[in-house]
Amino acid sequence: ETTTTTTTSMVFYFTVETGTTEAEPLRVYMGKDKYENEELIAHGWPEDVWFHVDDLSSAHVYLRLPRGPLRAKFRETGTLDHLPGDALKACCALVKANSIEGCKKHEVDVVYTPWENLRKEASMAVGQIGFKDPKQVVKVRGVVRERDLVNRANKTKTEAFPDLYAERQQRDADVRARQKARAREARKQAALEEERRRREKEERSYDRLFERAAGSDDAPPPPKATVDESAAVEAEEDFM
Repeated sequence: ETTTTTTTSMVFYFTVETGTTEAEPLRVYMGKDKYENEELIAHGWPEDVWFHVDDLSSAHVYLRLPRGPLRAKFRETGTLDHLPGDALKACCALVKANSIEGCKKHEVDVVYTPWENLRKEASMAVGQIGFKDPKQVVKVRGVVRERDLVNRANKTKTEAFPDLYAERQQRDADVRARQKARAREARKQAALEEERRRREKEERSYDRLFERAAGSDDAPPPPKATVDESAAVEAEEDFM
């Protein structure tokens, strides 16, 4: 018997502009409190990047990178310096603004790391996390108050109660479907390439046969196509 898990939590969603028409706005989200943070930690996506004020209590803010160049660059370099416009600055400012202590300070340091690098153990307090690999944690120093960026983000703020478990399951199903489609296409292309090589080999064999026949007066004429061979030629024309 299969057990279905339902995990609904209050989540705040924001849109961060990239300042360019070449890149769509980025999706940022965070939980209402530390209990929601537990659910976000448990059901995050590999596309997510986790933000937090360093050494202070703050909201857990996640940036969901879209598949494509932005995420590929992050996986390659481990940093978000390549984000267009003020996207990175806006994410850091949003974290600072949602820290009870951090919002009062002139500047704070903000850390970020891939969601996959978060480590949660049973002995940890609610909302507390560690890191699997500290080397994958990037620190942004001297983050100051950015009222304009925060205000712009807050204007896009929405509240929702998503089933985080179901969303992650659907995401994984979509990924598996794309992987299967790519595998099918790869097998198709491999079969076509194999067929192309086979035909080239046959053509070379016929060419050598005809060359030998042309060099001999007593050689029989080239064989005429049989019914089966004619059918093969028609099939080849259909293929091409």
